[in-house]
Amino acid sequence: MKHILVISYSQSGQLTDLLSNLVSTIDEEIEIVSVQPKTNFSFPWISHDFFNAMPETVLEKEIELNEIAFKRDKYDLIIFGYQPWFLSPSLPATALLKNEAFKKIMKNTPIVTVIGARNMWLNSQESVKQLIKDADGVLVGNIPFIDRNPNLLSAVSILHWMLTGKKEKKYGIFPLPGISEKDIIEASLFGNIIQKSLDENRFENIQKEVLLTNRVNINTNILFIEGRAKKLFKIWANQITKKGLTARKRKVWVNFFKYYLIIALFIVAPIVLVVYNILIRPFSLNKINKNKAYFYGIE
Repeated sequence: MKHILVISYSQSGQLTDLLSNLVSTIDEEIEIVSVQPKTNFSFPWISHDFFNAMPETVLEKEIELNEIAFKRDKYDLIIFGYQPWFLSPSLPATALLKNEAFKKIMKNTPIVTVIGARNMWLNSQESVKQLIKDADGVLVGNIPFIDRNPNLLSAVSILHWMLTGKKEKKYGIFPLPGISEKDIIEASLFGNIIQKSLDENRFENIQKEVLLTNRVNINTNILFIEGRAKKLFKIWANQITKKGLTARKRKVWVNFFKYYLIIALFIVAPIVLVVYNILIRPFSLNKINKNKAYFYGIE
């Protein structure tokens, strides 16, 4: 019997449901640990709290977590679930990956990351990869689950869900927010892949098997946006932390960022994407394919 650690932080409960279905077909001893920050992040979000979390999230600052109790000092496999916030790992996810006790457990241990995202996970996974590497963990697979609806529609839907707590079709016309129920239920498919690797006691083929399911697809427009947006987020994060030295000043700068993000997402990005798809994308296919290959892998 193998010992599996499933560890995550889930604010809305969606990631918890996803992981529960994913491991439902794994016939091993499974320990499930739910991470909780000392200062809780409410769900639904309060609008200001959501945008106010951006600087520390993007700069990957540590927050305090409630004490985590592990049953073992060593596991045969770790399944680490997390959500991206502002193209970075969520604050609780970053804090966990920097937690000394968890770093000891990660050392020389195979790790599969499971992402629950709207549709942008590339930059956050780069940070997670580095933090796992810093702890001498061994990343053997990455399974991202996303909202498959068009970018702008999913943005409206997810904001509605995050700020109201109602997982419904906004105005009755926008798509349901979040990862589809079908994808959550069928997550057990990936549990079968993990079980096979556990049975064979070899993990080097997990990512290849994950990709063969054809359920992990990187949208070219999202690849283009992520290639530029994280740099802009870092500029804003540094500006807010440097200029917002009092609560009043910080609130002003956070509000500037909020309106910038709304304008960038719903006005600027669509125009830029039209130009990109007409003038740049047709002549950059080799680079696009190379970048996609990189992000599909785990190296």
